[in-house]
Amino acid sequence: QVLLVESGGGLVQPGGSLTLSCEATGSIYSINTMSWYRQVPGKERELVASVVTGGRTNYADSVKGRFFILRDRAKGTVSLQMYSLRPEDTAVYYCNAEVLVAATREYTYWGQGTQVTVSS
Repeated sequence: QVLLVESGGGLVQPGGSLTLSCEATGSIYSINTMSWYRQVPGKERELVASVVTGGRTNYADSVKGRFFILRDRAKGTVSLQMYSLRPEDTAVYYCNAEVLVAATREYTYWGQGTQVTVSS
Protein backbone atom coordinates (compact mmCIF):
# COMPACT_ATOMS: atom_id res chain seq x y z
CA GLN A 1 0.00 0.00 0.00
CA VAL A 2 1.16 3.51 -0.82
CA LEU A 3 0.29 6.56 1.24
CA LEU A 4 0.81 10.24 0.48
CA VAL A 5 1.05 12.25 3.68
CA GLU A 6 0.66 16.01 3.42
CA SER A 7 1.50 18.77 5.84
CA GLY A 8 1.88 22.52 5.97
CA GLY A 9 -1.54 23.99 5.32
CA GLY A 10 -3.03 26.78 7.39
CA LEU A 11 -4.19 30.37 7.54
CA VAL A 12 -2.07 33.11 6.00
CA GLN A 13 -2.62 36.77 5.22
CA PRO A 14 -2.72 38.03 1.63
CA GLY A 15 0.79 38.54 0.34
CA GLY A 16 2.16 35.94 2.71
CA SER A 17 3.86 32.64 2.01
CA LEU A 18 3.34 29.02 2.90
CA THR A 19 5.02 25.72 2.07
CA LEU A 20 3.18 22.44 1.64
CA SER A 21 4.99 19.12 1.90
CA CYS A 22 4.08 15.62 0.80
CA GLU A 23 5.85 12.34 1.45
CA ALA A 24 5.14 9.09 -0.36
CA THR A 25 5.55 5.97 1.77
CA GLY A 26 4.91 2.28 1.27
CA SER A 27 5.73 -0.34 -1.29
CA ILE A 28 7.18 1.86 -4.02
CA TYR A 29 9.23 0.72 -6.99
CA SER A 30 9.59 4.23 -8.37
CA ILE A 31 7.59 7.43 -8.74
CA ASN A 32 6.89 9.15 -12.02
CA THR A 33 5.06 12.47 -11.96
CA MET A 34 4.31 14.22 -8.66
CA SER A 35 1.79 17.01 -8.59
CA TRP A 36 -0.25 19.39 -6.49
CA TYR A 37 -3.92 20.01 -7.18
CA ARG A 38 -6.45 22.22 -5.44
CA GLN A 39 -10.18 22.30 -5.10
CA VAL A 40 -12.77 24.74 -3.81
CA PRO A 41 -16.37 23.79 -3.04
CA GLY A 42 -18.51 23.57 -6.16
CA LYS A 43 -15.60 23.51 -8.55
CA GLU A 44 -13.54 20.79 -10.17
CA ARG A 45 -10.14 19.88 -8.84
CA GLU A 46 -7.49 21.74 -10.80
CA LEU A 47 -3.81 21.14 -11.43
CA VAL A 48 -1.57 23.67 -9.69
CA ALA A 49 1.89 22.33 -10.46
CA SER A 50 3.61 19.12 -11.49
CA VAL A 51 7.15 17.78 -11.80
CA VAL A 52 8.17 14.77 -13.85
CA THR A 53 10.99 12.34 -13.13
CA GLY A 54 13.49 14.29 -15.22
CA GLY A 55 12.72 17.49 -13.32
CA ARG A 56 10.64 19.36 -15.87
CA THR A 57 7.92 21.40 -14.17
CA ASN A 58 4.53 22.66 -15.23
CA TYR A 59 2.41 25.35 -13.57
CA ALA A 60 -1.10 26.67 -13.86
CA ASP A 61 -1.07 30.16 -15.34
CA SER A 62 -2.64 31.57 -12.19
CA VAL A 63 0.36 30.58 -10.03
CA LYS A 64 3.31 31.04 -12.39
CA GLY A 65 6.03 33.08 -10.77
CA ARG A 66 4.44 32.76 -7.31
CA PHE A 67 4.45 28.99 -6.63
CA PHE A 68 7.37 26.62 -6.96
CA ILE A 69 7.28 22.82 -6.91
CA LEU A 70 10.35 21.00 -5.62
CA ARG A 71 10.97 17.29 -5.57
CA ASP A 72 13.45 15.09 -3.72
CA ARG A 73 13.54 11.83 -5.64
CA ALA A 74 15.67 10.04 -3.08
CA LYS A 75 13.25 10.83 -0.24
CA GLY A 76 10.05 10.46 -2.25
CA THR A 77 8.91 13.94 -1.27
CA VAL A 78 7.48 16.91 -3.07
CA SER A 79 6.86 20.39 -1.74
CA LEU A 80 4.97 23.42 -2.96
CA GLN A 81 6.42 26.77 -2.00
CA MET A 82 3.74 29.44 -2.27
CA TYR A 83 4.51 33.15 -2.26
CA SER A 84 2.46 36.32 -2.71
CA LEU A 85 -0.64 34.41 -1.74
CA ARG A 86 -4.02 35.77 -2.76
CA PRO A 87 -7.52 35.12 -1.37
CA GLU A 88 -8.32 33.23 -4.57
CA ASP A 89 -5.61 30.71 -3.67
CA THR A 90 -7.82 29.53 -0.82
CA ALA A 91 -8.60 25.86 -1.38
CA VAL A 92 -7.93 22.33 -0.23
CA TYR A 93 -4.61 21.30 -1.72
CA TYR A 94 -3.98 17.68 -2.68
CA CYS A 95 -0.74 15.87 -3.37
CA ASN A 96 -0.83 13.45 -6.30
CA ALA A 97 1.70 10.88 -7.44
CA GLU A 98 1.94 8.36 -10.26
CA VAL A 99 3.60 5.43 -8.53
CA LEU A 100 5.07 2.27 -9.94
CA VAL A 101 4.53 -0.50 -7.40
CA ALA A 102 6.32 -2.88 -9.76
CA ALA A 103 8.17 -2.41 -13.04
CA THR A 104 4.98 -2.41 -15.11
CA ARG A 105 2.25 -1.58 -12.58
CA GLU A 106 1.49 2.11 -12.18
CA TYR A 107 -1.23 3.59 -10.00
CA THR A 108 -2.30 7.12 -9.16
CA TYR A 109 -2.47 8.05 -5.50
CA TRP A 110 -3.87 11.07 -3.69
CA GLY A 111 -3.11 12.63 -0.35
CA GLN A 112 -5.82 13.42 2.16
CA GLY A 113 -5.80 17.13 1.38
CA THR A 114 -4.68 20.12 3.40
CA GLN A 115 -6.59 23.38 3.77
CA VAL A 116 -4.98 26.64 2.74
CA THR A 117 -6.86 29.79 3.66
CA VAL A 118 -5.68 33.22 2.55
CA SER A 119 -7.51 35.91 4.48
CA SER A 120 -6.89 39.02 6.51
